[in-house]
Amino acid sequence: MNNITIKKNEFAKKIDHTLLKPDTKIEQIEQLCNEAITYNFASVCILPNYVNFASSLLNKSNVKVCTVIGFPLGANLLPVKLYEIEKAIESGANEVDIVVNNAYLKNKDIKSYKEEINFLNKTSKNLQATTKFIIETGLLTNEEKKLATSIVVDCKADFVKTSTGIISTGANLEDIELMMEICKNTNTNIKASGGIRDLKFALDLIRAGANRLGTSSGIKILQEFDENL
Repeated sequence: MNNITIKKNEFAKKIDHTLLKPDTKIEQIEQLCNEAITYNFASVCILPNYVNFASSLLNKSNVKVCTVIGFPLGANLLPVKLYEIEKAIESGANEVDIVVNNAYLKNKDIKSYKEEINFLNKTSKNLQATTKFIIETGLLTNEEKKLATSIVVDCKADFVKTSTGIISTGANLEDIELMMEICKNTNTNIKASGGIRDLKFALDLIRAGANRLGTSSGIKILQEFDENL
């Protein structure tokens, strides 16, 4: 892996240091935040109930607080997602990873699908938060992936994200390449998440077009980075 061309600090700033397990304890969040500061990760990605605590730990650092909305299924009603967003940002979240409602897409109700994404994106941006929409690629056909990505791009979201990490299918190179065809020359970036556990895969995803990586293995990956310099 001696063809690494990205600097370590630039690579670290592409990682959302993630902990979304339902049995997460507050001391694990404290550790996650301290690690994110030490390794200069882009953000910590955590459950909404820990946003206020994480924000208090990170408010003097460059590490952002990212939380999930409509997690993990995306089937929450729109007013519920809206409330989640408003409370998360009020509590200190800088970035929101919003799970889309794929029932709309599967039922070919594209109007409702696009309206929800557009509304939540505008609301979040008006509150000064970075937006990432999780389309859950593992549940979609290639045509649905293209359509979903196009809609997120058309709504001018900051990121389209591959996966929640909850279902067995996470990020893969083919999906990033497919999404990149639509995202290139736009202001919408790609976040890959789900199953990113080693340096080679992480670098391959970045080379394919991912700008951000959601992973709980960020420290291990950075240690591999040092070993391969």
